[in-house]
Amino acid sequence: MAVGRGKNNVLPGFTPALGYTIFYLSLIVLIPLSALFFKTATLTWGDFVAAVTAPRVLASYRVTFGASLAAAVINGFFGVLVAWVLVRYRFPGKKLIDALVDLPFALPTAVAGITLASIYSQNGWLGRYLEPRGIKVAFTPLGIAVAMVFIGLPFVVRTVQPVLEELDQEIEEAASCLGANRWQTFRRVLLPTMLPAILTGFALSFARAVGEYGSIIFIAGNMPMVSEITPLLIITKLEQYDYAGATAIATVMLVVSFFMLLCINLLQKWSRCFAE
Repeated sequence: MAVGRGKNNVLPGFTPALGYTIFYLSLIVLIPLSALFFKTATLTWGDFVAAVTAPRVLASYRVTFGASLAAAVINGFFGVLVAWVLVRYRFPGKKLIDALVDLPFALPTAVAGITLASIYSQNGWLGRYLEPRGIKVAFTPLGIAVAMVFIGLPFVVRTVQPVLEELDQEIEEAASCLGANRWQTFRRVLLPTMLPAILTGFALSFARAVGEYGSIIFIAGNMPMVSEITPLLIITKLEQYDYAGATAIATVMLVVSFFMLLCINLLQKWSRCFAE
């Protein structure tokens, strides 16, 4: 019997459920993406290449994707550490810290950007101590990475945390009884199980950082060729009524993001096969 066709099933039948699913995805995802590609197609190949390879655009790619990758790597490490502490230890204020992890989800991005810019500015709480030591964060590419780390950390923590909660500590005790030290236990027993979740959190953090706008523009400085992110450049072209140029740049970002997600999904598949 086909899945979803049972008479006693509370959910609707397979055919209408699939139809509603395709309709909803088309309305929310496929139609906007199609409009993006159709608008880009109004450009000739030469105009498209010129629009997406202009020096200012290439500089924005380097800033956006470079900072996003760096932020995702940082979140991949510290996100696992935060998830480990929240799952494996009991301490005062644990629930408060667990709630603070979700703060970037609830905080408006503009508020986050203004707050980070105020903290890391020359007279800010942290900036007043960092800038005299030659570490300038606000209005530099480093500030962009800091904002991306802030908005991407919850993705890694909330992806890895359920996996850690399901891991039985008896496995670690068995490995210890067999003579494995803590590093060997983590590398050979825990990491293969956690790796798919870590890669998923990494991908989500990277994707969020690539498309982030509100929390970055206030701390970036937005200097062309230096600290201008690609989403801001797209907004600038839209304000100049260069819709084809804006959609061309957006198409490049979309294709690169899909490629990165494909690579990470392949790594996830490989890690699951390796764990089995």
